Order: sequence, then structure tokens, then C-alpha cells
Amino acid sequence: MSLNEKALKIKAIVLDIDGVMTDGAVGYSETENEIKFFNVKDGLGIKFARESGLLVGVITGRSSTANTIRARELKLDFIYQGSLKKIDALEFLLKEYSLKAEECLYIGDDIIDIPPAKKAGIAVAVADAADDFAKVSDFQTKAAGGKGAVRETIEWLLKEQNKWENILKKY
Repeated sequence: MSLNEKALKIKAIVLDIDGVMTDGAVGYSETENEIKFFNVKDGLGIKFARESGLLVGVITGRSSTANTIRARELKLDFIYQGSLKKIDALEFLLKEYSLKAEECLYIGDDIIDIPPAKKAGIAVAVADAADDFAKVSDFQTKAAGGKGAVRETIEWLLKEQNKWENILKKY
């Protein structure tokens, strides 16, 4: 099955956070709160995906207040934090939303993302992903994690699903 045919089956976008929605840097404030920087273009892309009827959410190995705040702000459909065994979180997601694995697109960047990426219908590696992860992915973005890779992937998917023109008409 071609990548274009696989794209037509996608109903959910599953994102890693550190290294995908962010550049992977983590900082701490004086109060020991974690600080992360998210890309607003990625956020708008997520809004477009949700407006187009796709489920969007995250599976992340780290738990942080910053993740929770960003997920709430973007109105994500799901957030699984502290998931060091991400395949288990993906299995739970499939059951919770009555999805098939081939209906999920997974965007990741490192070896912890390999098991869910192999199970998903489409696996996408960000430009600066670990080589081992890139090898199991269907394609690699031009943009790095936290620098527009999510937006790039969502635009590609919405174009493949013939939904992009509807987004453009709104603006």
C-alpha cells in the first residue's frame, strides 16, 4: 500500500512531546518548575487537524505541568504522560477510541518511539530524529522537532486527505 493510500485511512495523530513538539530542551525555573518552548505554527496545525475531524494527542515519556498546560490550551483529545513504554499507551488509545493501528499517524524522534511507530499506520520522523528511529519511519520531515515538524506533517496529511482547501477557505 502506498503512503498516499495509507494517509487516507488516518483518523488520529499521535505526537511525542520532547523532541517533536519541542526542540527537546528542558529548563527549570527557580521554583523548579519545568520550562518548555512550543512552536505556535505546530499549534495552529494541530488546530487545523482537529477542525478537519482528526483526533490529536500525545504520548510522552516525561510528565510535566508544561505538557498539561499545552495539551489543555490546544484542546488535545488525549494526553498520556510518564509513558516510558509507549506501545502500552498506544494500545490503550486504540481501545479507548475504537481505532485500528493503521488509522494512526505517529510522529517521533528517538528510540523510545520505535515500538508505537512500527505499529502505527504511518510513522514520521522529525528532521533531527535519531537515525534508528528514522530508519523505521515512512518519511522524515524537513523541519526539526519544535521547529515546525508537526505543522509540516499535518499540512501534508490534510492535503493527502483533500481537507487542506477547506482550511484555506476559512482564512
